[in-house]
Amino acid sequence: MVIIMYEYEKEIEVKMQELPEDLRREVLDYMEFLLKKYKGKETKAKKFKFDWEGGLSEIREKFTSVELQHRALEWR
Repeated sequence: MVIIMYEYEKEIEVKMQELPEDLRREVLDYMEFLLKKYKGKETKAKKFKFDWEGGLSEIREKFTSVELQHRALEWR
């Protein structure tokens, strides 16, 4: 059986060894929390949707894209 260890897994292992025992337990608790939280959920980035496309078509003649960017900054 071949086990492939990613670079970050080795880094986690090294850093875990540097921690005192009580903090190792805390890290383990956090890992268990993350496993429960994301169990069954896809953690990969979701594909971006373009369902908004054309949403501002009625103001196309009023503003340029640069002007809209400036307006958007004002609204924040």
